[in-house]
Amino acid sequence: MNRIQKFFTQIKGLLVHRFFQVLLFIILGLFAYGLMFSNVKPERVQVELFKPAEQTIRSTKTVEDTYKTEQEKEEISKQVADVYSLKKEYAKNKVDLISSIFDSAIEVNKETDPDEDHKEDEDKKETVKTDAQKVSILKEKLTDEVNKNIEESVFLALVQADEDELKIAKDSTITAVNNVMSSRIAASDVENAKKKVVEELGYMSISGDMKKASTSLARTAIIQNVFFDKDKTEEQRRKAVESVEPIRILQGQIIVEENQLVDRDVYRQLELAGFLNTESTIYPYIGLLLFIFLTFAAFYYYFYYSVSKKDNKYNQLLIFSLVFILSMATMKTVSILADLKNSNLEYIFPGAMAAMLIKILLNDRLAVAMIILLGSYGTIIFNGDTPGNLDFSMGLYIIFGGLAAIIILSRPNFKSKVLVAGLLLSLINMAFVFSLIFIMDSHYTRMEYLYYASAAIGSGVGSAVLTMGLLPFFEAGFGILSSIKLIELANPNHPLLRKILIEAPGTYHHSVMVANLAESACEAIGSNGLLARVGSYYHDIGKTKRPHFFIENQMSEVNPHDRLQPETSRDIIIAHAVDGGEMLRSHKFPKEIVDIAEQHHGTTLLKFFYHKAKKQDESTLEAAYRYPGPMAIMKEVAVIGIADSVEAAVRSMKHPTPEKIEELVSFIIQDRISDGQFDECDITMRELSIVKHSLCESLNGIFHSRIEYPEPDKLGQKVKE
Repeated sequence: MNRIQKFFTQIKGLLVHRFFQVLLFIILGLFAYGLMFSNVKPERVQVELFKPAEQTIRSTKTVEDTYKTEQEKEEISKQVADVYSLKKEYAKNKVDLISSIFDSAIEVNKETDPDEDHKEDEDKKETVKTDAQKVSILKEKLTDEVNKNIEESVFLALVQADEDELKIAKDSTITAVNNVMSSRIAASDVENAKKKVVEELGYMSISGDMKKASTSLARTAIIQNVFFDKDKTEEQRRKAVESVEPIRILQGQIIVEENQLVDRDVYRQLELAGFLNTESTIYPYIGLLLFIFLTFAAFYYYFYYSVSKKDNKYNQLLIFSLVFILSMATMKTVSILADLKNSNLEYIFPGAMAAMLIKILLNDRLAVAMIILLGSYGTIIFNGDTPGNLDFSMGLYIIFGGLAAIIILSRPNFKSKVLVAGLLLSLINMAFVFSLIFIMDSHYTRMEYLYYASAAIGSGVGSAVLTMGLLPFFEAGFGILSSIKLIELANPNHPLLRKILIEAPGTYHHSVMVANLAESACEAIGSNGLLARVGSYYHDIGKTKRPHFFIENQMSEVNPHDRLQPETSRDIIIAHAVDGGEMLRSHKFPKEIVDIAEQHHGTTLLKFFYHKAKKQDESTLEAAYRYPGPMAIMKEVAVIGIADSVEAAVRSMKHPTPEKIEELVSFIIQDRISDGQFDECDITMRELSIVKHSLCESLNGIFHSRIEYPEPDKLGQKVKE
């Protein structure tokens, strides 16, 4: 075990205690806080009133410009005209008044005039007295206010006119007053309205005195009928003011451009946007701290309540932490370079690297969680040219690229082709960047488009290159068996595989057959099929020490075990599992492959040699003829052990049929169950049933029935015929 492995083993030993787990998350949180601290620090600018601005200043937030809003409200309020209401009841009241006056005059005439038979001539003095009496009677029928507004000559004309003349005058006067008073008459229009009513009455066909009386009454009736309505005016102004949208200084809006004079209005807007606030605020720092706490609390909850085995859990925790630190440091570096060069260099950030590493080393779920975490932190770190503290477009870019990388690597055989996946990711990144540009309707030159495309390609390829470069360090430091490492071990040119092929060709063929069977069965139950295949290649590597003592390598009919004692044969056969483990360890093979070599036989019984020894000595103990173990712990080891026995047994059958194969597979699985070989493995009965079905399908394909050709002499005879 190298120093790196020892170092991480010591750390994993500390992580057993919850205190150190919490401490690790606190360290990660403080690290993230330190990197993002400067990105949330409120910006302060140096500006002076009535002096040119030294830089272009954009608002970092959206705030309401209350001063301009109030100005706009006042202006709108002033533009609302006064509301004048028409008093329609005034026209009716005046018409009723005119009608009452004429009706009263008619009544007076009827009451005071004597009948025709009793009329006597009276002198002139008595006649005047009589008219005066009529006028007096008429006034008594009217109110003092009405009497005060009517001229004396009008009363006299009314009492002197006969009934028919009064009725004609009444109708004409009422019609004229009603027509004029139905129109809107403001205070300034009263005199014109009176002239209008006089004009209408000018065509009336009655005597001159009566016409004058009607005209006078009509003029008296014409008054102002439109008045200023204070309540309605205020209501209209209130509605107009409420319709005014608040004037805001929008986030990203340019408040002042470089070299522009800072007048009072600009100075006030800068103050509203918080650029002139000399008092330091702690809210951005509290917000960042709370954000980091929430994210890491969620991850702590996941790791603490993870159902993974403890050693695997601590491996996951350390790998996740290291990839996070590495990615955040890279992100901050790219951000600083982008700020220094004042360019959109952030698009070259290899955000998918973290997703690729976690996907290959751990699992999809943690890879997705990692890329979401980096994307959310990226919105803060890459906020250099963005108003405010969050650049959501960059966060989307990181998350989208990471998810695309996870999906690409999920395709068959792509885990071994990281560089190819990186090239495909480059195209996806480029398409996503252009989609953002087009959505925001940004206009760039051809060189700028080329720059963005190059950055996106650099991000994809860089992610793949960094992943390939970092994988060996993680594999060496944590003893992780990645898919890339497995594919490397599966190379037929590997020295140990060539050793098996040359020194034990029968074992090599047997191992390849077992690999085919085990891979299909493991994939059927959701286990690691690639691990099963590669482990099967090396599971019998120990046989290369004494290849001719194993029947698959015996080319002649001579079996050396026929001349050996059962104890000696037992030791030779059992030794191949132990020897295989030692050989693999000496060649620095991953622990999983070593376990497969040592555990694929578990503690099974060497039945042939046990029964042979039993015939020679009845006191022979069964335990002496069992493999030393340990028993299978991983599902892959259990499946390989079953496939190993099944392949050897079926190959020894003379005429294997589907029925015989199924019966044999069932017997071997049941024998291992009853022997307790799966007691330390979490494989279920349902999964064993699936394994049985998969093995039978594969074996039926390998040992299918073939056409029985006739013997050569008979074949020649048939050809001649």
